[in-house]
Amino acid sequence: MPKRYVPASPATDLETGGSGIEHVSLSVSGMTCTGCETKLQRALAQIDSIKHLKTSLVLSRAEFDLDLSIGTLEDVMKRLERATEFKCEKITDQGASIDVITPINAVDFVKQDWPLGVTDMKITSKTSACVHYDPKVVGARNLIERGWAMPLKLAPLLADLNLEAGRKHVRHFGYMTLLSVALTIPVLVLAWAPLPKKDIAYGSVSLALATIVQIVIAGPFYTKALKSLVFSRVIEMDLLIVLSTSAAYIFSIISFAFLASGNPLSTGEFFETSTLLVTLIMVGRYVAALSRQKAVQSISVHSLQTPTALIVDEQGVSEREIDARLLQYGDFLKIIPDSRVPTDGTVISGFSTIDESMITGESKPVEKSVKFSVIAGSINNSGTLIARITLLPNENTISTIANMVDEAKLSKPQIQEIADRVASWFVPVVMVFTIITFAIWIAVGMVVQGRSGNEAAIQAITYAITVLIISCPCAIGLAVPMVIVITSGVAAEHGVVFKSAQSIEIAHKAAHVVFDKTGTLTEGKLIVAAEEYMAEEQGVTASLLLGLVGSIKHPVSIAVATHLQAKSGIVTNVSDIVSVVGKGVEGMSPSGQVLRAGNSHWLGLSSDPRVISILSRGLSAFCFTVDGSLRAIFGLAEDILRPDAISTITQLRTWGIAIHILSGDDDGPVRAIASQLDVPEDNVRSRCSPADKAAYIKALCTAPVESLAMPYASSNAPVVIFCGDGTNDAVALAQASIGIHISSSSASLAEVSRSVATVILLQPRLAGILDIICLSRRATQRIACNFVWSAIYNLFAITLGAGAFSAAGGVKIPPALAGLGELVSVLPVVAAAVALRWERIRK
Repeated sequence: MPKRYVPASPATDLETGGSGIEHVSLSVSGMTCTGCETKLQRALAQIDSIKHLKTSLVLSRAEFDLDLSIGTLEDVMKRLERATEFKCEKITDQGASIDVITPINAVDFVKQDWPLGVTDMKITSKTSACVHYDPKVVGARNLIERGWAMPLKLAPLLADLNLEAGRKHVRHFGYMTLLSVALTIPVLVLAWAPLPKKDIAYGSVSLALATIVQIVIAGPFYTKALKSLVFSRVIEMDLLIVLSTSAAYIFSIISFAFLASGNPLSTGEFFETSTLLVTLIMVGRYVAALSRQKAVQSISVHSLQTPTALIVDEQGVSEREIDARLLQYGDFLKIIPDSRVPTDGTVISGFSTIDESMITGESKPVEKSVKFSVIAGSINNSGTLIARITLLPNENTISTIANMVDEAKLSKPQIQEIADRVASWFVPVVMVFTIITFAIWIAVGMVVQGRSGNEAAIQAITYAITVLIISCPCAIGLAVPMVIVITSGVAAEHGVVFKSAQSIEIAHKAAHVVFDKTGTLTEGKLIVAAEEYMAEEQGVTASLLLGLVGSIKHPVSIAVATHLQAKSGIVTNVSDIVSVVGKGVEGMSPSGQVLRAGNSHWLGLSSDPRVISILSRGLSAFCFTVDGSLRAIFGLAEDILRPDAISTITQLRTWGIAIHILSGDDDGPVRAIASQLDVPEDNVRSRCSPADKAAYIKALCTAPVESLAMPYASSNAPVVIFCGDGTNDAVALAQASIGIHISSSSASLAEVSRSVATVILLQPRLAGILDIICLSRRATQRIACNFVWSAIYNLFAITLGAGAFSAAGGVKIPPALAGLGELVSVLPVVAAAVALRWERIRK
């Protein structure tokens, strides 16, 4: 049995108090329109313990930082459900964790001594708990098999909570819609079928059925609307439904009362109107919710995660299929033909080709053999591979990409703020217009048409109900987020990960694209083309230099280290090694000498004749000094440009975008690359430190727009894109309007996810920049179309519903059929967004 220990204070969901900040993700069910999201935002914003709130109607999700010293998550969830009637559930997807079925009561199970490696336990039900653990201390399989006195069982695999909450909401709406249909059909038959005349009997049955519909089906609209008005001070769409259905239902009761008293009104009963109105509203909301859910599911990156894995010993002899949640460091995967890779790993035997298109956008199968990496979610073709696990499922490529994509979906572009403001004023304006419609038709009925007061009032109520129900702000509310969700998903499928919605909104306005050179425009694989030693003991010099740069991952250091290892491979132990970003590396020799290696400018050797000789040959100079004395110079030759560098820059220039190159390398190699790409000398800077790059980009960002003849330039400030690949580019990535990190391999995603870049290219493919701009252009065009459609629909529908075309025998909408308004307005918006999936990014 592993050594056990008792934590100072085991944390459970049953305890309260505590301190610190916890990042919380909540799956929220019950939201149907933009008013619902506004209500959610206001309800959460009123809670003092919540900071940095983000919400999404499309994802049915809320994220925020919770100050545990002020309040608990349990209090937040109770207050939210009381104020909004929404149901919420915490999403737990951070860190390594497994859900287990407890052999005893979950509360008692959590109170036991925790096994070594367990960091936290949360109760999920009376018989299950979520165990958080450190995978570097204990593996998941070892934990449940030998961590406690008796082996545990895994709890059933939970689906993606975002998607599962949406499915539950859609199912609930479906059941309620079917119930409403079942109750409405008899009312319609009694009202419209040629049955024997039994008005009292039929009216009594219709009253009973209509009452059930009004209480059971329409009842939730009342509580939501009233709570929204009282707690959040939001007048939302549900209030229009409440007013319209209540008016139709109450009028029906009054009409039936007159009938029962022997003085029937000329219009007869109205029960079929109120019941059909509720039913059609439910149908419209069900279809709209279903279409939103299908759209979100269609671009879910989480679905690429396979639930099982085949593990073997290192020789690949004995094999065993396990739940992928039980994978642990040290395991070896057997990847059979036509199977999906369970998690990231490194091949130790076998040969095959793998389809990585769903992860990286690379359409051609990639050959895999010993020492090659395999990516979670990619599909193996014909061969069999044995791979050692490098990342667990909770931290692999799929999880990293999915988290970044979700971050983009939750962020909101500036144009969304405009849509939210319009939507917030929509319902009050419709209510005012309804009152005006009622007053006008009262006057028209009595003065122009010569109707009695009762008849004029009945006619006015009919038109007022139609106006209330046919108007729909949902199309306005969905115009932006629906497009952002689909665009971010489509981009991820093509190897582009947007980390913020703002990047999607502004990329098409790019006025400048600035490139780092080494590793971005070029392959980054430098070679030593010349070397010169200034001391007789070349072996000692080479050994010291190899000890200094051998562990540094910069392309220049890698090239020199590879060259020296091939010659002798003898390494001197160098201490206190420090990498000076953008300049070089320094350390201390065993005898106390100061060792430095890097560019000639940093070392003050730019004017040295030996350095000038290297630079005059078009090579980059890499110098090595001992106590300030030059001991060796290496001339580094650039490898070729990336295959798509020239075509990409040519296309950007065709769009009127200015191209710039910044590099920390010496001037000669940088100018040579700029010449090949036809970049003007004024737009090229060499020997740049990270601060120099950031200052250059800042100057571009603040340049007067009037001086730019760019067709896609912003009307406020030029949009500047910076594309880089290294740690030394972090400051520039942060300074640019859009920072694009170009990955040299998908294995670097764990580092990328912590970078400041707002867009990630999963493959070193510069054409991805063209995809980014084109996707942005398509998305903004689609958003504009959605706004235009929403405006046209509501303008036409409200005027039609108000009877503007009925005076001369034109079209008139019965109040009951107005319930289809949401369906008619929302579906085109969803369809326009989803259509992005089947369109070519660049035509």
